[in-house]
Parts: sequence; C-alpha cells; structure tokens
Amino acid sequence: MRTIKEYHLNNSTEFKEKLLSWSDQFDEIAWMDSNNYPQKTSSFDQILAVQAFTAIKTDAHGAFDRLWEYQESTRDWIFGYLSYDLKNDIENLTSNNFDGLRFPDLYFFQPAKIFLIKGDKLELHYLKMADDEMDDDFGEINRCEIGDVRCERIENRKESKEERGEKIEKREERRDNREEIRENRKETEAINARISREAYLQKVNKLLGYIHRGDIYEANFCQEFYAENLEIDPIGVFEKLNEISSSPFAAFLKLENNYLLSASPERYLKKEGLKIISQPIKGTARRETDKVEDAKIAEALSKDSKEVSENVMIVDLVRNDLSKIAKRGSVKVEELCKVYSFKQVHQLISTISAELDPQISPVEVLRATFPMGSMTGAPKISAMKIIEELEETKRGLYSGAVGYFTPDGDFDFNVVIRSILYSSKNKYVSFSVGGAITSKSIPELEYEECLLKAKAMKDSLNC
Repeated sequence: MRTIKEYHLNNSTEFKEKLLSWSDQFDEIAWMDSNNYPQKTSSFDQILAVQAFTAIKTDAHGAFDRLWEYQESTRDWIFGYLSYDLKNDIENLTSNNFDGLRFPDLYFFQPAKIFLIKGDKLELHYLKMADDEMDDDFGEINRCEIGDVRCERIENRKESKEERGEKIEKREERRDNREEIRENRKETEAINARISREAYLQKVNKLLGYIHRGDIYEANFCQEFYAENLEIDPIGVFEKLNEISSSPFAAFLKLENNYLLSASPERYLKKEGLKIISQPIKGTARRETDKVEDAKIAEALSKDSKEVSENVMIVDLVRNDLSKIAKRGSVKVEELCKVYSFKQVHQLISTISAELDPQISPVEVLRATFPMGSMTGAPKISAMKIIEELEETKRGLYSGAVGYFTPDGDFDFNVVIRSILYSSKNKYVSFSVGGAITSKSIPELEYEECLLKAKAMKDSLNC
C-alpha cells in the first residue's frame, strides 16, 4: 500500500525547520515533535503527515464506532484527534457550554505522505499514488527557505507549467498574508478571560463544597482565555510556543480551517504491541534561573503532600481504567510521582503500564480509558458532570488527545494541554488552563497556577 524510502540527513535540525515550512501548502497537516526530550518510550523524534487521501470527521454520537470502522478499513497510518466531548459517546453526558471554535468532535485522516525522523535518519512512507514524488519532495524541502513557504520547484516535476505557476502563486500569497498578519500583530487586543478572577474563586469554592460533601475527591477545573476577530500566523505562533516550551509531545495540526498549536508535556496513552503505557501529570511548580533555587523547588514539589495526593488519585483512576482492557494482574505503576523538568515548569509524572488482552481492539482501548483521568477527576463520571456545570466553555479539543495509529494497530496520543486552538474561518483564538482541585486546594493559589500555565501561550501570541 505504501512505498518506503530512507534518506540520510546531514543536518536534522535544519531539515525539521524546512519540513514544517514546506508542509504549509497542504490543507491537512499533522506534525508531532519530541523536541529531543529524553524519553525511553519515544518511537520517533518528529513525524509529519500531510495531504488527506481519506478522512473521517464527526460529532460525538457514535464516534468511537465510526473510528473503529475507519481504522479497521484503512489498516494504514491515520492521524487526528479525539475531543474531550467524546465523553458523551461513552457516558450519558452532555456538552452545552459556549463553543467559539466549533471544531468537529473527532477528525482523522489517512495521509498520502508521511515523514518519520529518528536521529539523522528520515523515512518517507508514501501511498502508491504519490510515490513518484518522493525524491522530488525531498529535494524541494532541502531547497526551502527556513521560515518561508516558498520552495524552488524541481524542473522535472510531473505537472504542467500552469499547475506549477498556480502553486507557486498560492504559496507566495500565503507568504504575503503571513507577513501582513505579523505586521498587524502590534494592533492585537489583549486576550480576554472567559471567567473573571472573582468568578473563578467562587466556582472553586463551590467545587470544594462538592468535595467536602463527598460527591467527588478531585476535579480538574479549567478556564478559557480567548480573542475574537483575530487572525494569526499559525505556524509562526506554533514555532514560538515550541521554542518557549520545547515539550516532548508538541503537535501542530491543521485540518481545513481548524488549527491546534500544542506544547503538551503529557502523554495520554501509547500502545506498542500488547503493551499499554499511560503517563498522567498532576503537580506543578515554577522554574527558577538560579540552579540552586530551582533544585529546591523541584525537591519541594516531590514532597508536597497536596501535589502528591493529586497525582496518586489519578494514578488509581488510570489503573482502574486500564484494568478494563488489560490481562489480569498486568497493570503496574512503573514510576510514581517522579519530577520531570521542562522549560517553564516542574511536573510530577507517573508511568502506568499494562498488557493488553489481544482480543481488545485499539479503538476499544481508547474508549475504555477516555477522557484521561488527569483532565477529569475522581470518580470520573461525577467529576465530569460537575465540570460541565461549573465551566463556561465547551472544552472541545482542549483536554482531548492528538496522535496516530500505525498499520499494525499501535498508537500514541498526547493530552491536549498548554495549547492554542484557532479557527481561521471564525477568526477565534482560544486556550484553556486548569488544575486539580482537592480538599487541600486554596482557590487563590489555584488561580495563580492557572496564570503560570497560561504564560507560554500568552507570550506566543504577544499578549
């Protein structure tokens, strides 16, 4: 079904920058970047998938069944996202809050062209219909100007002069639009908060009432920041966000007029063979430039009873979710509350693994564990009902997952946090932040943690 060809990269860092710039010509882009973060469980350093051959997009109703049918019928690489609101396909839940983005609840596509980078090796996986373009594309990417969408055309490309001229003209138009957007950024109004500070504190206090009454133990409460009638340069903003954060599960997604610019540090779920890995994050502390002070903050985070208890509760929830589809006795906590350091923050991360029952389909693994516990709370269903009551924005893709399936049915998905969502059609920009509320939470400190998490997105948007 696909032709595979390997290339050696003389400068993988430079090629990576050119590759993302080159991809801007396509209507469907999925870019995933580990930013060379040291991980024992990473399959690739970077992945790019472009140009949909087939696709599926749908609302939440029957979404997992439709995804199962699509994944089974293609038996190929597919890339896309699961929005948080697919919870409504799993449980008797609803999503009635305001939605300024209006993305589909689920969107996956089968790309014609895939680029897999590991170290200095590049693999191209092209569908047969496009495999005669492999060498031409590789040469064209190397000729790209970094940060620009213009690329030199190879003379022997199998297309007419008129077609080449139209493509070059469209690229130059996109380049001019991007430059105009950059110039207009100086006039951008500040990002607005959907919930005021006072309203946030009131809502957290109400949530604490639910906790003290025993309805839930923990809930992830989130708030949206947004801008209307705003045009941005998606790739430019993503590159800035990625430079600020350099997270291991960074992703750029373009699906028609809908964009995700993600600097996620969190893995939702990975399947490799029969092994399943989940790595929930709960527990956050700021970074300091002074190394001694920074080390003290990391040490304090590892011993903070509130932060640790947040993480342990979610670990128990993940263990319970995985036990639904795992072989009996195979669910293990490989790491508990380990401190991982990123450019912006320190985080507590746990790693839970399980061995999958071979009769369970890949999509069923996602259905059994979605949404991820780190973005809901415990008990999960009660927490999601309270989240819907107190939050004022439909989460959509935020706190959902972005990733891919391989032809063998393996997959890897991140958690969509530390991310900017953008609808170029609606000219609406949105990012949300939140944190786990437990009985030990102090509303004012939770609000400050939200602002800490929002900083990278605000800086990327120059707001």
